[in-house]
Amino acid sequence: METSATALAEPIGRQTPYVLTEVIADRPGLRRFRHGLVRHTPFSFLLRAAEVVTEVARHLAVDIFASLRPPAPAILRLETGVPIPPGRRSVALYVHWSPDGRISAMVRQQVTAYAEAGFAVVFITAAPAIAEPDWQAMRGIAALLVHRRNTGRDFGAWKDVLGKALSLVPDAQELLLTNDSILGPILPLDPLWLVLRAAGEGMVGLTESLGGGAHLQSYFLLFRGTTAIADAAAFLRRLRLSSSKWLIVQRGELGLTRHLLARGHRVMAVFGYERIAAAIAGDKTERLALITADPRLAPLVSLPDNLQAAAVINALRDRPLNLTHHLWAQLVRQFGFPFLKTDLISRNPHRLAGTESWPELVGQDSPCPPGVIAEHLRRQAAKI
Repeated sequence: METSATALAEPIGRQTPYVLTEVIADRPGLRRFRHGLVRHTPFSFLLRAAEVVTEVARHLAVDIFASLRPPAPAILRLETGVPIPPGRRSVALYVHWSPDGRISAMVRQQVTAYAEAGFAVVFITAAPAIAEPDWQAMRGIAALLVHRRNTGRDFGAWKDVLGKALSLVPDAQELLLTNDSILGPILPLDPLWLVLRAAGEGMVGLTESLGGGAHLQSYFLLFRGTTAIADAAAFLRRLRLSSSKWLIVQRGELGLTRHLLARGHRVMAVFGYERIAAAIAGDKTERLALITADPRLAPLVSLPDNLQAAAVINALRDRPLNLTHHLWAQLVRQFGFPFLKTDLISRNPHRLAGTESWPELVGQDSPCPPGVIAEHLRRQAAKI
Protein backbone atom coordinates (compact mmCIF):
# COMPACT_ATOMS: atom_id res chain seq x y z
CA MET A 1 0.00 0.00 0.00
CA GLU A 2 1.29 3.48 -0.82
CA THR A 3 0.57 6.60 1.19
CA SER A 4 -0.06 8.71 -1.90
CA ALA A 5 -2.19 8.30 -4.98
CA THR A 6 0.90 7.88 -7.16
CA ALA A 7 0.41 4.78 -9.33
CA LEU A 8 2.93 1.96 -9.38
CA ALA A 9 3.55 2.42 -13.08
CA GLU A 10 4.04 6.18 -12.85
CA PRO A 11 6.38 7.66 -15.47
CA ILE A 12 9.73 8.52 -13.97
CA GLY A 13 11.18 11.98 -14.06
CA ARG A 14 13.34 14.33 -12.01
CA GLN A 15 10.26 15.62 -10.17
CA THR A 16 9.04 12.19 -9.04
CA PRO A 17 7.88 12.81 -5.45
CA TYR A 18 8.91 10.81 -2.43
CA VAL A 19 6.29 8.15 -1.79
CA LEU A 20 6.01 5.92 1.27
CA THR A 21 5.33 2.27 0.50
CA GLU A 22 4.38 -0.25 3.15
CA VAL A 23 6.59 -3.30 3.56
CA ILE A 24 4.50 -6.44 3.75
CA ALA A 25 5.43 -9.39 5.98
CA ASP A 26 7.07 -11.94 3.75
CA ARG A 27 8.88 -15.01 4.98
CA PRO A 28 10.96 -16.21 2.04
CA GLY A 29 10.90 -19.99 2.56
CA LEU A 30 11.29 -21.87 -0.71
CA ARG A 31 10.91 -18.66 -2.70
CA ARG A 32 14.26 -17.48 -1.40
CA PHE A 33 15.87 -20.73 -2.55
CA ARG A 34 14.28 -20.22 -5.98
CA HIS A 35 15.58 -16.64 -6.09
CA GLY A 36 19.05 -17.97 -5.49
CA LEU A 37 18.73 -20.46 -8.33
CA VAL A 38 17.38 -17.85 -10.73
CA ARG A 39 20.01 -15.25 -9.90
CA HIS A 40 22.95 -17.59 -10.49
CA THR A 41 24.05 -20.36 -12.77
CA PRO A 42 23.99 -23.74 -10.98
CA PHE A 43 27.76 -23.58 -10.53
CA SER A 44 27.80 -20.01 -9.21
CA PHE A 45 24.85 -20.79 -6.92
CA LEU A 46 26.73 -23.73 -5.40
CA LEU A 47 29.86 -21.59 -5.15
CA ARG A 48 27.94 -18.85 -3.33
CA ALA A 49 26.33 -21.41 -1.01
CA ALA A 50 29.76 -22.82 -0.21
CA GLU A 51 31.09 -19.32 0.52
CA VAL A 52 28.23 -18.65 2.94
CA VAL A 53 28.66 -21.98 4.72
CA THR A 54 32.41 -21.43 5.00
CA GLU A 55 32.02 -17.86 6.28
CA VAL A 56 29.42 -18.82 8.87
CA ALA A 57 31.35 -21.88 10.05
CA ARG A 58 34.58 -19.91 10.40
CA HIS A 59 32.96 -17.11 12.33
CA LEU A 60 30.92 -19.41 14.54
CA ALA A 61 34.21 -20.97 15.61
CA VAL A 62 35.48 -17.46 16.40
CA ASP A 63 32.28 -16.71 18.33
CA ILE A 64 32.58 -19.90 20.39
CA PHE A 65 36.23 -19.21 21.20
CA ALA A 66 35.42 -15.63 22.18
CA SER A 67 32.61 -16.82 24.47
CA LEU A 68 35.11 -18.93 26.45
CA ARG A 69 37.23 -15.92 27.35
CA PRO A 70 36.37 -13.27 29.93
CA PRO A 71 34.45 -10.56 28.06
CA ALA A 72 36.45 -7.43 27.28
CA PRO A 73 34.67 -4.12 27.85
CA ALA A 74 32.95 -3.05 24.63
CA ILE A 75 33.11 0.68 25.34
CA LEU A 76 36.60 2.16 25.46
CA ARG A 77 35.78 5.85 25.91
CA LEU A 78 32.63 7.87 26.48
CA GLU A 79 32.32 11.65 26.71
CA THR A 80 29.51 14.15 26.50
CA GLY A 81 29.40 16.77 23.78
CA VAL A 82 26.98 19.62 23.13
CA PRO A 83 24.16 20.08 25.66
CA ILE A 84 20.78 18.69 24.63
CA PRO A 85 18.21 21.49 24.34
CA PRO A 86 15.19 21.24 26.64
CA GLY A 87 12.28 19.52 24.98
CA ARG A 88 14.42 17.57 22.51
CA ARG A 89 12.57 14.32 21.72
CA SER A 90 14.62 12.86 18.89
CA VAL A 91 17.84 10.87 19.21
CA ALA A 92 20.15 9.43 16.54
CA LEU A 93 22.84 6.76 16.80
CA TYR A 94 25.51 7.23 14.13
CA VAL A 95 28.15 4.51 13.62
CA HIS A 96 31.56 5.45 12.19
CA TRP A 97 34.69 3.59 11.19
CA SER A 98 37.92 4.62 9.52
CA PRO A 99 41.25 2.84 9.20
CA ASP A 100 43.35 5.81 10.35
CA GLY A 101 41.07 7.07 13.11
CA ARG A 102 40.27 10.32 11.33
CA ILE A 103 36.76 11.76 11.02
CA SER A 104 36.29 13.11 7.50
CA ALA A 105 34.59 16.37 6.61
CA MET A 106 31.79 14.34 5.01
CA VAL A 107 31.10 12.46 8.25
CA ARG A 108 31.08 15.74 10.20
CA GLN A 109 28.65 17.13 7.64
CA GLN A 110 26.32 14.14 8.00
CA VAL A 111 26.31 14.35 11.78
CA THR A 112 25.71 18.09 11.57
CA ALA A 113 22.77 17.52 9.19
CA TYR A 114 21.14 15.10 11.65
CA ALA A 115 21.68 17.51 14.54
CA GLU A 116 20.16 20.35 12.51
CA ALA A 117 17.16 18.09 11.78
CA GLY A 118 16.44 18.01 15.51
CA PHE A 119 18.28 14.89 16.68
CA ALA A 120 20.50 14.57 19.73
CA VAL A 121 23.26 12.66 17.94
CA VAL A 122 25.26 9.90 19.61
CA PHE A 123 28.48 9.44 17.63
CA ILE A 124 29.90 5.91 17.89
CA THR A 125 33.27 5.12 16.36
CA ALA A 126 34.81 1.68 16.01
CA ALA A 127 38.07 2.99 14.55
CA PRO A 128 41.21 1.31 15.93
CA ALA A 129 42.21 4.63 17.48
CA ILE A 130 40.69 8.06 17.13
CA ALA A 131 42.60 11.25 16.32
CA GLU A 132 42.20 13.52 19.33
CA PRO A 133 41.64 16.76 17.36
CA ASP A 134 38.87 15.05 15.40
CA TRP A 135 37.31 13.67 18.60
CA GLN A 136 37.27 17.12 20.17
CA ALA A 137 35.81 18.68 17.01
CA MET A 138 33.00 16.12 17.07
CA ARG A 139 32.24 17.06 20.68
CA GLY A 140 31.03 20.38 19.29
CA ILE A 141 28.44 18.62 17.12
CA ALA A 142 27.27 15.43 18.85
CA ALA A 143 25.58 15.13 22.24
CA LEU A 144 27.52 11.99 23.22
CA LEU A 145 30.68 10.40 21.83
CA VAL A 146 31.48 6.71 22.22
CA HIS A 147 34.61 4.81 21.19
CA ARG A 148 33.95 1.07 21.23
CA ARG A 149 35.56 -2.15 20.10
CA ASN A 150 34.79 -3.13 16.54
CA THR A 151 32.53 -6.09 17.29
CA GLY A 152 29.08 -7.00 16.03
CA ARG A 153 29.17 -4.39 13.26
CA ASP A 154 26.53 -1.64 13.37
CA PHE A 155 24.03 -3.78 15.23
CA GLY A 156 26.61 -4.42 17.95
CA ALA A 157 27.16 -0.67 18.31
CA TRP A 158 23.44 0.07 18.47
CA LYS A 159 22.92 -2.75 20.97
CA ASP A 160 25.68 -1.51 23.29
CA VAL A 161 24.82 2.18 23.18
CA LEU A 162 21.06 2.49 22.72
CA GLY A 163 20.29 2.33 26.44
CA LYS A 164 22.70 5.21 27.13
CA ALA A 165 21.25 7.18 24.21
CA LEU A 166 17.67 6.81 25.41
CA SER A 167 18.70 7.87 28.92
CA LEU A 168 19.73 11.21 27.37
CA VAL A 169 16.28 11.64 25.82
CA PRO A 170 14.05 9.51 28.07
CA ASP A 171 10.80 10.56 26.41
CA ALA A 172 12.12 10.16 22.86
CA GLN A 173 9.52 10.11 20.10
CA GLU A 174 12.04 9.51 17.31
CA LEU A 175 15.02 7.17 17.07
CA LEU A 176 17.32 7.21 14.05
CA LEU A 177 19.80 4.37 13.48
CA THR A 178 22.34 5.17 10.77
CA ASN A 179 26.00 4.94 9.81
CA ASP A 180 28.71 6.20 7.47
CA SER A 181 28.10 3.56 4.77
CA ILE A 182 26.38 6.24 2.67
CA LEU A 183 28.05 9.12 0.84
CA GLY A 184 26.48 12.54 0.90
CA PRO A 185 23.93 13.96 1.31
CA ILE A 186 24.09 14.92 -2.34
CA LEU A 187 20.63 16.52 -2.30
CA PRO A 188 18.93 18.64 0.37
CA LEU A 189 17.40 16.50 3.10
CA ASP A 190 14.50 18.79 4.08
CA PRO A 191 12.01 17.18 1.62
CA LEU A 192 13.02 13.76 2.90
CA TRP A 193 12.44 14.69 6.55
CA LEU A 194 8.99 15.97 5.63
CA VAL A 195 7.89 12.62 4.20
CA LEU A 196 9.63 10.58 6.92
CA ARG A 197 7.89 12.54 9.66
CA ALA A 198 4.57 12.33 7.87
CA ALA A 199 4.71 8.55 8.16
CA GLY A 200 3.13 8.42 11.59
CA GLU A 201 4.25 5.89 14.16
CA GLY A 202 6.20 2.80 13.20
CA MET A 203 9.45 2.07 11.37
CA VAL A 204 10.46 3.79 8.15
CA GLY A 205 13.61 3.40 6.09
CA LEU A 206 14.96 4.56 2.77
CA THR A 207 15.26 1.44 0.61
CA GLU A 208 13.40 -1.85 0.62
CA SER A 209 15.12 -5.11 -0.31
CA LEU A 210 13.42 -8.35 -1.35
CA GLY A 211 16.55 -10.44 -0.84
CA GLY A 212 15.81 -12.92 1.94
CA GLY A 213 12.25 -11.60 2.16
CA ALA A 214 10.95 -8.04 2.09
CA HIS A 215 12.80 -5.84 4.60
CA LEU A 216 14.31 -2.41 5.10
CA GLN A 217 18.02 -2.00 4.53
CA SER A 218 19.54 -1.02 7.85
CA TYR A 219 21.87 1.87 6.94
CA PHE A 220 19.10 4.41 7.71
CA LEU A 221 16.14 3.48 9.92
CA LEU A 222 13.78 5.86 11.69
CA PHE A 223 11.49 4.66 14.48
CA ARG A 224 8.62 6.96 15.44
CA GLY A 225 6.52 6.71 18.58
CA THR A 226 7.41 5.38 22.01
CA THR A 227 6.05 1.88 21.33
CA ALA A 228 8.06 1.38 18.14
CA ILE A 229 11.18 2.66 19.88
CA ALA A 230 10.60 0.35 22.84
CA ASP A 231 10.12 -2.65 20.55
CA ALA A 232 13.27 -1.80 18.60
CA ALA A 233 15.20 -1.51 21.86
CA ALA A 234 13.84 -4.86 23.06
CA PHE A 235 14.90 -6.48 19.78
CA LEU A 236 18.44 -5.14 20.11
CA ARG A 237 18.74 -6.25 23.72
CA ARG A 238 17.89 -9.83 22.73
CA LEU A 239 19.89 -9.85 19.50
CA ARG A 240 22.62 -12.51 19.38
CA LEU A 241 25.69 -10.93 17.85
CA SER A 242 28.24 -12.69 15.70
CA SER A 243 31.46 -11.90 13.90
CA SER A 244 29.77 -13.33 10.78
CA LYS A 245 28.45 -10.64 8.46
CA TRP A 246 25.92 -13.07 6.97
CA LEU A 247 24.51 -13.96 10.37
CA ILE A 248 24.32 -10.31 11.42
CA VAL A 249 22.33 -9.50 8.27
CA GLN A 250 19.97 -12.44 8.87
CA ARG A 251 19.49 -11.87 12.58
CA GLY A 252 19.76 -8.09 12.58
CA GLU A 253 18.64 -6.48 9.32
CA LEU A 254 16.02 -9.03 8.28
CA GLY A 255 15.08 -9.87 11.84
CA LEU A 256 14.39 -6.27 12.83
CA THR A 257 11.84 -5.74 10.05
CA ARG A 258 10.11 -9.02 10.90
CA HIS A 259 10.08 -8.17 14.59
CA LEU A 260 8.44 -4.78 14.08
CA LEU A 261 5.88 -6.25 11.68
CA ALA A 262 5.10 -9.09 14.11
CA ARG A 263 4.52 -6.50 16.84
CA GLY A 264 1.88 -4.83 14.69
CA HIS A 265 3.85 -1.76 13.58
CA ARG A 266 3.66 -0.17 10.17
CA VAL A 267 6.95 -0.61 8.31
CA MET A 268 7.46 1.71 5.35
CA ALA A 269 10.09 2.51 2.72
CA VAL A 270 10.57 5.78 0.90
CA PHE A 271 12.02 3.85 -2.04
CA GLY A 272 9.84 0.74 -2.16
CA TYR A 273 11.24 -2.01 -4.36
CA GLU A 274 8.10 -2.73 -6.41
CA ARG A 275 7.40 0.98 -6.99
CA ILE A 276 10.91 1.71 -8.24
CA ALA A 277 11.07 -1.44 -10.37
CA ALA A 278 7.67 -0.79 -11.96
CA ALA A 279 8.45 2.84 -12.72
CA ILE A 280 11.73 1.94 -14.39
CA ALA A 281 10.11 -0.90 -16.34
CA GLY A 282 7.43 1.55 -17.51
CA ASP A 283 9.98 3.97 -18.97
CA LYS A 284 11.27 2.66 -22.31
CA THR A 285 14.67 4.34 -22.15
CA GLU A 286 15.43 3.16 -18.62
CA ARG A 287 13.97 -0.28 -19.32
CA LEU A 288 16.19 -0.84 -22.34
CA ALA A 289 19.23 0.39 -20.42
CA LEU A 290 18.48 -2.13 -17.68
CA ILE A 291 17.96 -4.98 -20.17
CA THR A 292 21.22 -4.12 -21.89
CA ALA A 293 23.13 -4.07 -18.61
CA ASP A 294 21.84 -7.44 -17.37
CA PRO A 295 22.61 -10.43 -19.65
CA ARG A 296 19.82 -12.46 -18.02
CA LEU A 297 17.29 -9.89 -19.22
CA ALA A 298 18.67 -9.79 -22.78
CA PRO A 299 16.06 -12.22 -24.23
CA LEU A 300 13.35 -9.69 -23.33
CA VAL A 301 14.65 -7.13 -25.81
CA SER A 302 12.70 -8.73 -28.69
CA LEU A 303 9.33 -8.46 -26.92
CA PRO A 304 6.85 -5.69 -27.91
CA ASP A 305 6.73 -2.74 -25.49
CA ASN A 306 3.49 -3.70 -23.76
CA LEU A 307 4.75 -7.21 -22.99
CA GLN A 308 8.34 -6.18 -22.33
CA ALA A 309 7.47 -3.90 -19.41
CA ALA A 310 5.47 -6.62 -17.63
CA ALA A 311 8.22 -9.16 -18.30
CA VAL A 312 10.85 -6.87 -16.78
CA ILE A 313 8.72 -6.33 -13.67
CA ASN A 314 8.29 -10.08 -13.25
CA ALA A 315 12.02 -10.64 -13.76
CA LEU A 316 12.88 -8.04 -11.12
CA ARG A 317 10.56 -9.79 -8.67
CA ASP A 318 12.08 -13.19 -9.37
CA ARG A 319 15.62 -11.83 -9.39
CA PRO A 320 15.66 -9.12 -6.70
CA LEU A 321 18.29 -6.44 -7.18
CA ASN A 322 19.90 -4.17 -4.63
CA LEU A 323 18.36 -0.80 -5.48
CA THR A 324 21.31 1.14 -4.09
CA HIS A 325 23.72 -0.78 -6.33
CA HIS A 326 22.06 -2.02 -9.52
CA LEU A 327 19.76 1.00 -9.87
CA TRP A 328 21.92 3.57 -8.12
CA ALA A 329 21.96 6.18 -10.89
CA GLN A 330 18.22 5.95 -11.50
CA LEU A 331 17.56 6.33 -7.78
CA VAL A 332 19.47 9.59 -7.71
CA ARG A 333 18.55 10.98 -11.11
CA GLN A 334 14.89 10.04 -11.24
CA PHE A 335 13.79 9.58 -7.65
CA GLY A 336 15.90 12.04 -5.67
CA PHE A 337 17.78 9.49 -3.54
CA PRO A 338 20.04 11.77 -1.50
CA PHE A 339 22.98 9.40 -0.99
CA LEU A 340 25.36 7.00 -2.71
CA LYS A 341 26.39 3.74 -1.09
CA THR A 342 30.05 3.77 -0.10
CA ASP A 343 30.81 0.19 -1.09
CA LEU A 344 29.25 0.71 -4.52
CA ILE A 345 31.73 3.48 -5.29
CA SER A 346 34.74 2.14 -3.40
CA ARG A 347 34.49 -1.60 -4.20
CA ASN A 348 31.75 -2.04 -6.82
CA PRO A 349 31.24 -5.69 -5.76
CA HIS A 350 28.86 -6.46 -8.65
CA ARG A 351 31.24 -4.93 -11.21
CA LEU A 352 28.59 -2.59 -12.51
CA ALA A 353 29.43 -0.32 -15.42
CA GLY A 354 29.52 3.44 -15.01
CA THR A 355 30.07 3.77 -11.25
CA GLU A 356 33.16 5.90 -11.90
CA SER A 357 30.82 8.59 -13.28
CA TRP A 358 29.25 9.26 -9.86
CA PRO A 359 30.61 12.87 -9.68
CA GLU A 360 28.38 13.73 -12.66
CA LEU A 361 25.32 13.16 -10.46
CA VAL A 362 26.72 15.31 -7.64
CA GLY A 363 26.65 19.00 -8.46
CA GLN A 364 29.16 21.46 -7.04
CA ASP A 365 26.21 23.11 -5.28
CA SER A 366 25.34 19.81 -3.59
CA PRO A 367 25.14 19.84 0.23
CA CYS A 368 28.16 17.52 0.03
CA PRO A 369 30.10 18.28 -3.19
CA PRO A 370 32.26 15.76 -5.07
CA GLY A 371 35.54 16.92 -3.54
CA VAL A 372 34.31 16.29 0.01
CA ILE A 373 33.10 12.82 -0.93
CA ALA A 374 36.34 12.01 -2.77
CA GLU A 375 38.38 13.03 0.28
CA HIS A 376 36.28 10.71 2.46
CA LEU A 377 36.81 7.82 0.04
CA ARG A 378 40.57 8.40 0.06
CA ARG A 379 40.60 8.21 3.84
CA GLN A 380 38.54 5.03 3.87
CA ALA A 381 41.00 3.42 1.46
CA ALA A 382 44.06 4.53 3.47
CA LYS A 383 46.54 1.84 4.48
CA ILE A 384 47.82 2.07 8.03
